[in-house]
Amino acid sequence: MKQVVIIGASGHGKVVADIVEKSGNIVRGFLDDNGTGYIFGYNILGQVCDYNKYASECEFVIAIGNNSIRENIANKLNQVKLFTAIHPTACMAKDIMIGQGTVIMANAVINSSAKIGCNCIINTGTIVEHDNFIGDYVHLSPKVALGGTVNIGKSTHIGIGATVRNNITIGDNCIVGAGAVVVNDILYSGTYIGVPAKRI
Repeated sequence: MKQVVIIGASGHGKVVADIVEKSGNIVRGFLDDNGTGYIFGYNILGQVCDYNKYASECEFVIAIGNNSIRENIANKLNQVKLFTAIHPTACMAKDIMIGQGTVIMANAVINSSAKIGCNCIINTGTIVEHDNFIGDYVHLSPKVALGGTVNIGKSTHIGIGATVRNNITIGDNCIVGAGAVVVNDILYSGTYIGVPAKRI
C-alpha cells in the first residue's frame, strides 16, 4: 500500500484520487498552486514547490490534463518516485509497457505489445490496440480508439471520441480534435479536425 500525493486539485485530480483509492492505495493529499482547503475530502497540502516535504514517504502523480503543464511540473520534481495509477477495471495485456506517472482510467483497453510513455493520460474507455507506441506526456481523451500499430508522438493530445486508423503515425505536439478520424499520417505539429482529419 502506497501513500500518494496528487498534483493538481481539479476535476481531473478527483478522478485520479478515485483511481488511487480503488487500486488499494492511500491519497495523502493534493498540491496545487491555486487551491486551499479541501478537495474530494482530502487536504490541499500546499503548492507544487512543497513536494519535498513529502518526497521521502510518498509517491507523486500529476493530475493535470494539459500536456505542457504536466511536463513542466514533471521536470521540476527532483528525486521523487512517480506513481502509475491504474483503474482496476482497465483491461491490459500481459506484455505491455507503461511508463512512470501514467494514469490509466476506467474501462480503458490496452492490447498486446503496446508501449506507453511516462506521464501519459489514457482516459476513460479508450482503446489502445496491439503494437501501439504512445510517447511521453500524451493525452488520449475518453473513448479514443487507436487501431493497431499506431505511433503517437510526445505531448500530442487526441480529443474525445477520435479514431485513428491502423498503421498511422502522428507526430509530436499535435492536437486531434474531438470526433476526428485520422486516416493519413500526421507529420507536422498543428491542430487537425474533421472526417477525414485535416490541418487547420
